[in-house]
Amino acid sequence: MKIPQHVAIILDGNGRWAKGKGMPRNYGHAQGSKNVERICEESWHMGIKYLTVYAFSTENWNRPKDEVDALMKLLRNYMKTCLKTAAKNDMKVRVIGDLSGLDEDIRSRILELEEATKENGGLNFQIAINYGSRDEILRAVRKAAADCRDGKLEPEDIDEKVFDHYLDTHDIPDPDLLIRTSGEQRLSNYLLWQLAYTEFYFTDVLWPDFTKKELEKAIEQYNRRDRRYGGVKEA
Repeated sequence: MKIPQHVAIILDGNGRWAKGKGMPRNYGHAQGSKNVERICEESWHMGIKYLTVYAFSTENWNRPKDEVDALMKLLRNYMKTCLKTAAKNDMKVRVIGDLSGLDEDIRSRILELEEATKENGGLNFQIAINYGSRDEILRAVRKAAADCRDGKLEPEDIDEKVFDHYLDTHDIPDPDLLIRTSGEQRLSNYLLWQLAYTEFYFTDVLWPDFTKKELEKAIEQYNRRDRRYGGVKEA
């Protein structure tokens, strides 16, 4: 099979998975976090070079406070675990999103993780935390506007390549394949600019149950797609 270079995943269904087992939603988030580690390893073994996961959106702050607090605690613990996993698997980690909205200790752990893994040569693993694509685009517009004001950039010089440099995902290729678990079929404000020509794959499988086999199914489906990027293939 042709393996996509970059796979983006919307990790959905942790709460429903836990509810189905008579457990609290936070238990589902914890199990979903463990599954991220497994899928990172399987992705690299399969030949995927970039994996980007949607961990916490700008809209997730609207969830009940106890769930948000539990997610932040889980995030703190995951930063420690990810540091060990990255060292073991030679994984390069990068966090995208508005980090200014996170607590100081979480920001420090993120910077520590990025610094410790920046020279690693394995899987490029991006985690979207406090991320919303509209927010990302607005932040990018403000940065570009400030550079125009300061004489560092001419408005007529702004093309897709220049604008891409202002995004959180600069220097990362656009996703080839987007996977969303749990049966929902929407983008939920995720990588709207970057997904312009990405192939979408939706599955009813809840994220904690998403295995290597399910990833292979998604890539098999990806291989059946005819990617023309708006053009027409010759007969």
